[in-house]
Amino acid sequence: MPDYIYLLENRLSPDQRNALGLLREAAREAEMILFLTGDAVRDLTSGHAVRDLEVAVHGNALKLKKIIEKAGGKVWGEDAPSQSLYLCFPGTVRVDVVSTHSVEYKKPGQPTYHFASIQEDLRRRDFTVNAMAISLNEGSFGLLMDPLNGVADIEARALRLVSNYGFIENPGTMIRATRLRARLGWEMDPKTQTRYENAKAEETIQYLSELERRRELEQIGHEDDALRIMQALEAEGWMKVLDPHWTSAKADEGRLKALHDLVVELLMQGVHADTSAAQMQLLTSKMPPKDLAALKKEMLRPGFVEEWNSLDSLAAGFAKVLLAKENQTPSASFKLFTSYDPEAVLWLGFTSKDPAVKERYHNFLKVWPEVRQKIPYTLLQEMRIRPELANYNEILHVIFLELIDGKLTTPEEMKAFLEPYSPPAPPPQITIKRTRGRRAEAKVKDFEEEEEAEESGDEDLDDMGGGDDDDIGLGMPKVDIPLDVDEGADEEEEEEGGEDEESEDEEEEPAPKRGKAAKGAAAVEAKPAKAAAPAKPAPVPEKHGPAKGAAPAKAPAKAPAAPVKAAPTKAVAAPAKHAPVKAPIGKGKPAPVAKTAAPAKSAVKKAALKPHTKPAHKSVPKAPAKPVAKAAPKPAAKPKPHKAAKPAPKKAAKPVKKR
Repeated sequence: MPDYIYLLENRLSPDQRNALGLLREAAREAEMILFLTGDAVRDLTSGHAVRDLEVAVHGNALKLKKIIEKAGGKVWGEDAPSQSLYLCFPGTVRVDVVSTHSVEYKKPGQPTYHFASIQEDLRRRDFTVNAMAISLNEGSFGLLMDPLNGVADIEARALRLVSNYGFIENPGTMIRATRLRARLGWEMDPKTQTRYENAKAEETIQYLSELERRRELEQIGHEDDALRIMQALEAEGWMKVLDPHWTSAKADEGRLKALHDLVVELLMQGVHADTSAAQMQLLTSKMPPKDLAALKKEMLRPGFVEEWNSLDSLAAGFAKVLLAKENQTPSASFKLFTSYDPEAVLWLGFTSKDPAVKERYHNFLKVWPEVRQKIPYTLLQEMRIRPELANYNEILHVIFLELIDGKLTTPEEMKAFLEPYSPPAPPPQITIKRTRGRRAEAKVKDFEEEEEAEESGDEDLDDMGGGDDDDIGLGMPKVDIPLDVDEGADEEEEEEGGEDEESEDEEEEPAPKRGKAAKGAAAVEAKPAKAAAPAKPAPVPEKHGPAKGAAPAKAPAKAPAAPVKAAPTKAVAAPAKHAPVKAPIGKGKPAPVAKTAAPAKSAVKKAALKPHTKPAHKSVPKAPAKPVAKAAPKPAAKPKPHKAAKPAPKKAAKPVKKR
């Protein structure tokens, strides 16, 4: 279902919206409620152009006559039995204001009106597509009332009778069915078509009321293509009932076509003229004066007849103003064309033979519209004059008027002219910097880089000296080590500047890794204490003393690591390499006999290469190890050449201070 508030605001012309606004104010003043009904609701829903408006009010519509005249509306006629007003508002907007009522037919064509609600009023209509209403009141503006499902028939493009006796009770319904079918291209549903043919065969058209005859007679002139509607009525035989002296042969068909072409050209320039009076003039151009006068008396709205008769005088008045001295400039003439009475503009352009008038019309319709192509839209964008501005269309119109007057011929003149309309430049955008988040990201990045540097340094230290113990399982028990190692690590942390003070967990992780370097220093300092242990065999300490203390200084100290990797127990040695520092701290796990066999051979080989000159025993008590003789049956493997050690990082190369 369409949004009828949107349709009321966008599908109606400005003059029609103004007319509805005046009617709403008049109804509020008279304390009445009103609804938009009839053809207007049907055309809004179906998408056709809305030509006439019909408004139903709760109460006597005749009481609104004085209020509407004060508001600027003209009363073209009225009907007391049905309490109806026929109005015309500025812009030639025709409005029928009727009281909500029900109709009772005692005989065909003889209605009796009763005051009723809007629901009963809709149920007395002719077709379901016309039995709809839109509320125009404050609390329910835009609300659709459709008790007979007329929207479905609009979608089906079908004309369906509200009452099964509609063609009999009101024969004017047959004329409306023919007119709507010719205008909209819709067809009657099968049952309605059958009733139409039966009523036509029974000649119920003879009971047509005088009010309906006058209404349908005038309605021909209000059609967009009046000649086609007239020919359709003639084909059904209804023109003989409406007026036997008026036929399509009395119309000037050629001039009617020229009139429609001029209407389209004026519409393209913004001139919306009502063609009703002009069409009636051409539809009756060949009628005898006597018959024409009788036809005018039969029209429903006397005000429409007055407009019809005043066409020539309106055109003469416009010609006088158009050729006046003050309107000689193109811009003044253009303003006059777009602000004068549209019906007068239409009729003068259609009937005038004055060369000066024809030249003005030619310029207005052909020449001046081409000047719009010279509007500098690129320059407007550069000067920030964009469609978002409230007065954008007004600026374009002012530029157009200057251009048709021959002004603004150079870009400099155009820029100087547009300067007052150019809005100021917008202020620069302010970017709020979130330094807090960036600092946090920088700290995390610095910490990650520092951690990576420390890990790479520890790996270099492992390659240089401390890796032998990872592959050799000595089967020593867990022991407690003095705090010399931690103190050495703390000294190194103080030298580095305390970069890891933000997190205690982050300070504890690099300490064991740097403990490898401190382990060598602790082993050197503990040598005299280790000599006091007489029960320890010499070959076992010999392995640990030179391996830890002499590894950074001598390259051959790394040589014994090669036979260990070549031993059959190589697959088991890899997991032990993850914790090289934890062995002397007391976290080492006792290794099986198979693992100790290969290191024993390395110890013997190492003792042969370098004689033991001074005690290198650690002060840590060890469990009694198995004799080395168990590993003697296996011949010692020939040491393989080892790659040169990587240069130690700066942190690892610092000398350890002795206490």
